[in-house]
Amino acid sequence: INAEYGEFLSFFLIRLSLNKSHRKFSAPRHGSLGFLPWKRCARHRGKVKTFPKDDKSKPCHLTAFMGHKAGMTHILREVDRAGSRSHKKEVVEAVTIIETPPMNAVGVVGYIETPHGL
Repeated sequence: INAEYGEFLSFFLIRLSLNKSHRKFSAPRHGSLGFLPWKRCARHRGKVKTFPKDDKSKPCHLTAFMGHKAGMTHILREVDRAGSRSHKKEVVEAVTIIETPPMNAVGVVGYIETPHGL
């Protein structure tokens, strides 16, 4: 009985080892790595990280405006690009919706260039 049981046990263990799969299939991750790190934001309001190059020929104007991404959708538009395969045809394109809350200008800072610096 021991010999038969041993053969059965070894056959059973071999079968188990053949059916094993990789962990990524048996227990995949929960959630996307694109959303890491999972933590609260440091500031509620966003900040402007880059400003456009200043054109001195233009008068004083607003260089940045606060807004945040509210979502995405798609639009149907007519392409007006001569020489393109889709010229004068309608195409569906993805667009981003940017929500811009009302802003009030509280202060203005002016700079002048001197021999000692800005």
